[in-house]
Amino acid sequence: MNEQGRFEGASEFNVLGEALQPCSTDPLTGFFRTGFCAAGPDSAAVHLVCIQASDEFLAYSKSVGNDLSTPMPHFAFPGLVAGNRWCLVAARWLQAHQAGKAPRVYLRSTNQAVLGLIPLEIIKAYALDLN
Repeated sequence: MNEQGRFEGASEFNVLGEALQPCSTDPLTGFFRTGFCAAGPDSAAVHLVCIQASDEFLAYSKSVGNDLSTPMPHFAFPGLVAGNRWCLVAARWLQAHQAGKAPRVYLRSTNQAVLGLIPLEIIKAYALDLN
């Protein structure tokens, strides 16, 4: 926790077994709105996959009832545009993968907790941050 009592996620690990890296602060993402795709102290949060939004993914997501492109100021949500990084719910990423519409991911910012749902070899194929 930081001095404001917000969980930051820096003590969690990514899918590569390294310290979890931040996903995005603009727009500010993560269940705890700290920029990390953190599961939290009780592993309750599921916004664990750091994606790079694309127009194709945003259209698909909206078509299945998860509108990520429309701003919702009452939730301090600006709405995503292509190129934004965002912590996506792991089950939503898997759903998009199964439909052939999954967005690319940042593995160093994706929480290792997704490995219980998404095999590493599958998510690695979408990596933007592997050399």
